Amino acid sequence: MTFMKLGRLVVSLASTLGITGLALAADWPQWRGPNRDGISEEKHLLKEWPKAGPKLLWKFDKAGTGHGSVSVAKGFVYLMGSDDVDTGKDEYVLCLNEKTGKEVWKHALGTTDGKYNFGYGNGPRGTPTVDGDKLYVLGAKGDLVCLNTKDGSPVWNKNLVKDFGGGIPTWGYAESPLIDGDKVVLTPGGGKGAVVALNKTTGETIWACKELKDGAGYSSIIIADVDGVKQYIQQSMESSFGVRASDGKLLWQQKNLGRRTAVIPTPVYYDHHVFCTTGYQVGCELIKLSKDGDGTKAEKVYANKAMINHHGGVVRVNDKIYGFNDKGGIWECLDFLKESEEPVWSSKKLGKGCITYANGNFILQAEDKGTIVMIEASPKGWIEKGRFELPQLTSLAHKGGKNWPHPVVANGKLFVRNYDLIYCYDISGTN
Repeated sequence: MTFMKLGRLVVSLASTLGITGLALAADWPQWRGPNRDGISEEKHLLKEWPKAGPKLLWKFDKAGTGHGSVSVAKGFVYLMGSDDVDTGKDEYVLCLNEKTGKEVWKHALGTTDGKYNFGYGNGPRGTPTVDGDKLYVLGAKGDLVCLNTKDGSPVWNKNLVKDFGGGIPTWGYAESPLIDGDKVVLTPGGGKGAVVALNKTTGETIWACKELKDGAGYSSIIIADVDGVKQYIQQSMESSFGVRASDGKLLWQQKNLGRRTAVIPTPVYYDHHVFCTTGYQVGCELIKLSKDGDGTKAEKVYANKAMINHHGGVVRVNDKIYGFNDKGGIWECLDFLKESEEPVWSSKKLGKGCITYANGNFILQAEDKGTIVMIEASPKGWIEKGRFELPQLTSLAHKGGKNWPHPVVANGKLFVRNYDLIYCYDISGTN
């Protein structure tokens, strides 16, 4: 049983036994949390923040440049960085002590090629994935590495370009590896198989989806079970699609949106529906999935501009989608199962940024000024529960770059990254 499945089992068992007074700890072992949906499973957090913000527990100031978020598992914090803001070369992985913020180990990925200058701060874009005693990371130039969590020693490595015929996207690979059972799954893009599944222990290829030849975008794969058919759902630079988990067969593909420039947000799956959104004035789409023999049928429900999300992501709570909409520069609540482009509510009380859900609230992080805001996760409107500013902003912002890592909630703590600066706040509570 993987660490992520074990964590969900513990939470479920505690709920079944009626352990309501226990503040259950919940790790955040991968991109967008335990289930890749931007949702923390943790309870008993502060419902409102003090005027000055929650208590700062520690700050780490040597994370280097990079846009990836942190992962938190078994008492440690993992992240990626680079000390070269101009080229992003010499990428590395860092392990910090979750309690103190002290560095435990640092492992260089060996990506010294300075050929690529991705701009906007350079450095790695992905978030590490923790699975048991192993850590999986993907560098901006396609270096996929499996490490031991204990000391950062390498187990195996591959390169998405050299080994799988992928093509580095304009601003570098940004995907975060998905671990599913014995597989690690990623999107190299290209004609040799746009999606590949590797043995997580050895790195050997299990399958490659050769039917799919789309170029890689910047999104990360999610898992869905559609009427008993387990599949990996993703969006590329050209389409949204589903690939059968067992053998890599392309199950469905939709090209409703004229995707362009950069396709970043992670898809959302809910009740036989896939919701995808992307920026650069493209919009969003809703696709209905149903069983079709041993495969899956995909039908377009709509494609419109109800949500144009660049990179901050969207989070689903019940039958509503929440996130920042470039159209109008607003935060909004969207009744996404309906075709209407009118939001349930919208607000301009915070600039463009990213979103995470925890304990009935959303934690929002603005991309420019280091503002952190908590609002109620409610279709009733913008109900603010706290706001504060980071005490110090990075000096590494480069060539128009903004702060894009998503907030992370784990074990009663809020983790915020501002390039080389990592902040850890105490948001635990009894309410």
